[in-house]
Amino acid sequence: FLFLGKSVSFYNLPKIKLGKWIVLEEHVFLSALGKGELTLGNGCKIGAYSRLIISTTFNNLGEYIHIGDHVGVGEFSRLGGSGGLKIGDNTIIGQYFSAHPENHLFDNSEDLIKDQGTARSAITIGENCWIGAKVTVLAGVTIGNGCVIGAGSVVTKSIPDNAIAVGNPAKIIKYK
Repeated sequence: FLFLGKSVSFYNLPKIKLGKWIVLEEHVFLSALGKGELTLGNGCKIGAYSRLIISTTFNNLGEYIHIGDHVGVGEFSRLGGSGGLKIGDNTIIGQYFSAHPENHLFDNSEDLIKDQGTARSAITIGENCWIGAKVTVLAGVTIGNGCVIGAGSVVTKSIPDNAIAVGNPAKIIKYK
């Protein structure tokens, strides 16, 4: 079964794979323009006004977004898949979450930043994690299984299994 709120929209539907018992709340947008697929496992819920977008341009296709079974993503979240994004089973994510698997290059002071391109690197979030509200995860980060990331944190470096991390940049404060 698929439960859709009002004004849910899809782009490149043949590359979107949905499991059973999916809830997409109002105004969710799924865009599978990319090399790989956008997949949602069984029992996933995506909060209202969230956007899951693999690529934003036709001339530089992104990789994939793979979300495991029984994952909950809070309202107003933005999940990018340009460098690849994988979220493990049974992970819960608060509102205003953002995942950015690419960064703009800016080394050449002679050229406009917008013209220097991007560097892409996959983000992986493990199973059974709790990612608080307003967390941002940047390119190349792996968050291990069983982690807790405190609200408002910016995760710039990988976090090992069962760690609790908070802050900007996120730092480990203890292990479970």
